[in-house]
Amino acid sequence: MNQLAPNPAALLQRVKLDSDVVAARQMARQLAVELEFSRPDQALVATAVSELARNIVKYAQDGDIEICAVTSGPRVGIRVTARDQGPGLEDIDLAMQDGFSTGNSLGLGLPGTRRIVDEFDISSAPGKGLTVTVTKWR
Repeated sequence: MNQLAPNPAALLQRVKLDSDVVAARQMARQLAVELEFSRPDQALVATAVSELARNIVKYAQDGDIEICAVTSGPRVGIRVTARDQGPGLEDIDLAMQDGFSTGNSLGLGLPGTRRIVDEFDISSAPGKGLTVTVTKWR
């Protein structure tokens, strides 16, 4: 899995508190508006960022969300990378199943996020943190 270096042109939000989740979500929505995403896709981008940021607060207590515009030929999109140095995941395949949770939740965050974006990449190792990179194309 790719471990992307931070993009110097990206928007970056440190995530430690619930208020940081809100700030990251608003940042993503604003970029989606600027890139002329449809209203439903603006909501999907914001939801994906919210889920990824909430996971940082809940499981790692500290991390960051990087948000940037990307292009591929004529396509325009938003790439979001969530990074933390938390406990990581022992079994990514298990974590990607609906209903699996280590935190007494519904277990829909990561699999739900994967369903609402166009590209999804996750890498982790126990004790080494988690990196999730998602892209939503306009």
